[in-house]
Amino acid sequence: MSLITPDFGLLFWMTLIFLIVFFILLKFGFPAITGMVNERSERINASIAKAKEAEEKLATLAEQHKELIRQAELEQSRILKEASDAREAMIRKAREEAEASAAHIIEQAKARIAEEKDIAIREIRSEVTLLTVEVAEKVIRKRLEDRDEQQALISRYLDEADRLEKN
Repeated sequence: MSLITPDFGLLFWMTLIFLIVFFILLKFGFPAITGMVNERSERINASIAKAKEAEEKLATLAEQHKELIRQAELEQSRILKEASDAREAMIRKAREEAEASAAHIIEQAKARIAEEKDIAIREIRSEVTLLTVEVAEKVIRKRLEDRDEQQALISRYLDEADRLEKN
């Protein structure tokens, strides 16, 4: 037997053993290997599907996060605007109340000044009247010391009273 050309018997037995091994592998080995490969393929596909699902959820969560941030910013600006409006309203109200109070105080002060002015004028008139009466009294006493002058003064007053009655 030569190494280059095998014998027919050797070739037969080698082919028979090969077919038996191939049949055994075909019957038991390949289905197990194919099953393992299919199972592995299914696990890989399931992992890919889960990864895609996780990626979609992550994208959804990112969108929700952006939306929440946008809503929070809108809420923050609304609250700041409301606070600013409330502050301006309070300032405006305080200013109006202060102006009303100032106007009331000014009116009271004007009324008080007018009242005190009237009182002062009355007091001055009263004092002027008293001084005039005192001066007149002194002048009349001096002039009325003489009896003829008293008679002339009484006549003059009576004449003036008659003229006032006629008018």
